[in-house]
Amino acid sequence: MAKFKIVISDPDSGTSKTVELEETRTIPLIGRRAGEVLDGAIVGLSGHKVQITGGSDKDGFPMRPNVHGGVRRKVMIGKGVGFNPKDKGERRRKMVRGNVITDEMMQINMKIVEKPKQAKKGKKKKDEVETPKKEIKIED
Repeated sequence: MAKFKIVISDPDSGTSKTVELEETRTIPLIGRRAGEVLDGAIVGLSGHKVQITGGSDKDGFPMRPNVHGGVRRKVMIGKGVGFNPKDKGERRRKMVRGNVITDEMMQINMKIVEKPKQAKKGKKKKDEVETPKKEIKIED
């Protein structure tokens, strides 16, 4: 069976956490594509919505969103995932993984796109905390 390492990023706070899924917990992810929005309960974040942003397979080849299927392919790449050109206009034929999650995947990257209502409300800033005001009595 598959064993995935899920990296979940929170764009609001800039933090990320890692969750490992094994055996039957990986089944809902197999066959999904990069860019799909899923329920966070799959990865242990009930009430959240998460989006698949990418990943890599057991040999370290990255998922590329515009390569269809779940197989490795050599594609001509100008820039983006899997290739950083040194010169302007440089292109290379590189091995990348398609945008479908298979059981050969090792790491899957996700980001939180929607939080539950109570999680959206954060603590008030120090300036916004309401302080009781004293009443001043003016006598004529």
